[in-house]
Amino acid sequence: MAVQPYTISVSDDVLEDLRHRLNHVRWPDEIPGAEWDYGSNLHYIKELVAYWRDGFDWRKAEAGLNAFANFYTTIEGQGIHFIHEKGKGPNPMPLIVTHGWPGSIYEMHKIIPLLTDPGSHGGDPADSFDVVVPSMPGYGFSAQTRERGVNTRRIAELWDKLMADDLGYQRYAAQGGDWGAGVTARLGFHHANHVLGIHTTSVTQAIPYQGASLEGLSMRERLEQVIGTPQGGYRRDFAASLSDNELAMIDQRVSWAAAEGGYGHIQGTKPQTLAYGLNDSPVGLCAWIVEKYRTWSDCNGDVESVYTKDDLLTTVMIYWVTQTINSSTRLYYENSRAPWYFGPDDQIGVPCAIAVFPKELSTPPRSWAERTYNVQRWTEMDSGGHFAALEKPAELVADMREFFRGLR
Repeated sequence: MAVQPYTISVSDDVLEDLRHRLNHVRWPDEIPGAEWDYGSNLHYIKELVAYWRDGFDWRKAEAGLNAFANFYTTIEGQGIHFIHEKGKGPNPMPLIVTHGWPGSIYEMHKIIPLLTDPGSHGGDPADSFDVVVPSMPGYGFSAQTRERGVNTRRIAELWDKLMADDLGYQRYAAQGGDWGAGVTARLGFHHANHVLGIHTTSVTQAIPYQGASLEGLSMRERLEQVIGTPQGGYRRDFAASLSDNELAMIDQRVSWAAAEGGYGHIQGTKPQTLAYGLNDSPVGLCAWIVEKYRTWSDCNGDVESVYTKDDLLTTVMIYWVTQTINSSTRLYYENSRAPWYFGPDDQIGVPCAIAVFPKELSTPPRSWAERTYNVQRWTEMDSGGHFAALEKPAELVADMREFFRGLR
């Protein structure tokens, strides 16, 4: 199917059904004084849902998304929705920006104008980009995935076809965070003939490994199989090559997986079972997603110090109205069955920039990234967390402009 203009339009029936569900919530109990210790706080979710029911305006959010140039195409049987905003400058650089989970195209709404029209936002028009922001397969307004194996490598293949074949960009740049960082790294590694350079906010580490099959293991189990554990001792052949900073980072990753990684283990092993609850209950979906925005952001426990209720609910609504929470979480399952481990001489050869935000899920030292990335720019930010485009749009865009300026 050729690229076609697309308008986001949710039916009144879907919104009326949502209102009915929000008016008939069966609330869970909560331990007195639990706050957020057990997960999403009951008092806050009730407050947010009351606003969702009585104050939130989806039509306003929908209009905001439709203010961008939206398109739809089908690539090798997979329906793909994307925003494509042309740059306002003498020679815009093509750039594809990829979100992660539980993000969406909405995550990029602040940075798109800064990237496309720098001259109107205190920048140099020579730094303009033609920006492409797709909804990942199975996310948002892209079609749900219908086959096994749609992992970050497969998504990178689809993105390369979108950019080079459908849009005619034979040379382009790429940026992403979370799963988008994995897709972006895959673009830089597998499609270097088209990719000028990559910029990410998290490091997708592909560890050299010669051992038993890791098929079917969770993220944490694979990590432990490859490197060992702090308690049980690291594998000697791996640990001997690591610096103290790298070992400390691995300790942090293992500890984080134990304390915060339950969602990933469920989504990586039994996403279908989870989907019955999240696809049927808007409050369940809201609690599942909002807890991540609070925990993963630089907000000191106050999620609304960084995001508005409208920010949070627009994100939740994109999953709700499209019924893509199930297909989105399947990416964890698919990726866990296709781990990416580099050979000893493998490296992402295109120029790479990494912006490290202090409250990101993991903040590796530069030496760790340089094992597999051709790091040309390394920026340690003063503040910010996992959802950089929403949290710190100006800082993120400034770093992107600086890096890609040298690749034009």
